[in-house]
Amino acid sequence: MEKKMKVMGFIGSPRKKGNTAWIVNKILEGAKEEGAETKVWAFNDLDIKPCQGCLGCHNGDGGCVICDDMQKLYEELKDVDALVLGSPVYMGQMSAQAKIFVDRLSATNHPRFYPQFKERAAIKMILVFDQGNPDSSLFQTYYDYMKKMFQMLEFDVKDVVVVNGMRNGPAHERKDLHTSMKGIGLSLVSEKILR
Repeated sequence: MEKKMKVMGFIGSPRKKGNTAWIVNKILEGAKEEGAETKVWAFNDLDIKPCQGCLGCHNGDGGCVICDDMQKLYEELKDVDALVLGSPVYMGQMSAQAKIFVDRLSATNHPRFYPQFKERAAIKMILVFDQGNPDSSLFQTYYDYMKKMFQMLEFDVKDVVVVNGMRNGPAHERKDLHTSMKGIGLSLVSEKILR
């Protein structure tokens, strides 16, 4: 029996039913239709503290020393094939909720922290940003930086999706997004690159 691909979505918006949540869920819907097992997390529902810069993850064998909900996500990441990380653009960058998660991912970049991360194929990733401004290239420098940063953390960034013009109405009312976001999820799974 063929192993199901596991795709995890992260909603970096404080709004549970906002544009970011809809977009991430639509991508996961496409992945699920292609046979993937999916799960979604909303950062605003989790207790994730900021990285304290203590280097505990680098100085011991136990990983990140902060006891909060990020420990659950570390466990989930051990067995996931792909991530969809979505965030609204606030002040030209990702939301505070998403940034805390990203900062805490730095612990996974040390060989003594969960060796499974280093002994398998890179986790595939789709980065999704939604912005009010209609100019999709306005924050391109930031998007390129985020892609490079995740590649340095050894994620296989498949795409950086920018959904612009969100001031003109909610994402779910845009018919073009129903097809395109679902298509991203379908293509993420159809490659069937599994560990």
